[in-house]
Amino acid sequence: MAVRPTWKGYLKVSLVTIPVKVYPATESAATLSFNQLHAECQTRIQQKRWCPHCEREVSNTELAKGYEFEKGRYVVVSEEDIQKVRVESTRVIDLQQFTEETSIDPIYVDRAYYLAPDGPVAADAFAVMREGMKGKVGIGKVALYGREYLVAIKVQQHGLVMYTLHHAAEIRGIDQIEELNSLPSKVKPEEMKLAKQVISTFEGELNLKDYKDEYREGLRKIIDAKIAGEEIVAPEVQEPPKVVDLMEALRRSLDSVSGDKKKSAKAIIKKPVTKAKAGNGAKKRKAS
Repeated sequence: MAVRPTWKGYLKVSLVTIPVKVYPATESAATLSFNQLHAECQTRIQQKRWCPHCEREVSNTELAKGYEFEKGRYVVVSEEDIQKVRVESTRVIDLQQFTEETSIDPIYVDRAYYLAPDGPVAADAFAVMREGMKGKVGIGKVALYGREYLVAIKVQQHGLVMYTLHHAAEIRGIDQIEELNSLPSKVKPEEMKLAKQVISTFEGELNLKDYKDEYREGLRKIIDAKIAGEEIVAPEVQEPPKVVDLMEALRRSLDSVSGDKKKSAKAIIKKPVTKAKAGNGAKKRKAS
């Protein structure tokens, strides 16, 4: 299925204005969702809009948006009122600053969107700006889905990706986490040395495609088993052991990783032989 743009407007850098389309970069379809059922008859529950003052159900055509300016007091805001908001960001992503692409702390990132040129005329200007932005990130604003977002735009392969950002006021200060304030200010050098050794054994080139949603896969298996009427046996979950002696735990971790690497190396050496045997066996089974 082709991805559809969720917003159209302009990307503006100084006096350069490029017509663009905005596409969601993430997919919610990969998440398993559930409906609420009445357990007794397995009928889907309906969420009804109820007015306690009129004591009746209210249809969608009777609904209005209200802002509570005092406790129990509201001002009604219509769609016409919302359309009167004419800030530039309703149609234009105005990049007001450029900085190094590594300067954005991931804690500020909310959602990701792809930007694409809107029409063949915009393609040349889009390509030039993309090349000029390599290694940099542009900061600006855009109005999406009823609110204005702070955004960061950077080069992603042959296109541009736009991240909506949280404002600084939305980020909780780490000092609010009381447990972190009681951490020791110094650590033992021998423990830190071992910790770095353990961490270094896991270093490697990152490929996020190697990581799968095992929880979703397990849930999917359970759902398929229930559809097929099969009995589900849950595996026993073992609690991780508590760390009593940190040095001992670090040493055992180092030994464990080293042992696993030796096993992997042996498996790689033996792999071609195993493949040949498997191939011969497959031929025999096919012949019989």
